[in-house]
Amino acid sequence: MELEHSFTVPVPVDQAWDVLLDVEKVAPCMPGATLDSVDGDEIKGRIKVKVGPISITYAGTARFTERDRDAGVVTLEASGKETRGSGTAAATVRSELHGQDGQTEVTVHTSLNVTGRPTSAPSSSASSPPTWPTC
Repeated sequence: MELEHSFTVPVPVDQAWDVLLDVEKVAPCMPGATLDSVDGDEIKGRIKVKVGPISITYAGTARFTERDRDAGVVTLEASGKETRGSGTAAATVRSELHGQDGQTEVTVHTSLNVTGRPTSAPSSSASSPPTWPTC
């Protein structure tokens, strides 16, 4: 599944870059996310998601695979397993930051693969892609 969304951060690119790559600051802004540890580029945590009537918690790891400050591009590879089932989720998340008038437009492209219970949920009950809350 391919997902794309964008949001604007009301600060210049350099400042947005520093904050958005600070996992410990960003994780609390993500509904359902729990950060377990950060060791260099490796992140361990859990995320609870709801797809229609199904709530699932995944535990897994993520790793920064690209950080190009000059180009304003960061890529994260993540994978996890259901904590109470056999399903899995894997994602590649590529974010591009573009400055404009002292603000930063962030475009996020996610390539997501999921196995297990969410794939059998009726399509009419699937929730819309998550939005980025303001912290």
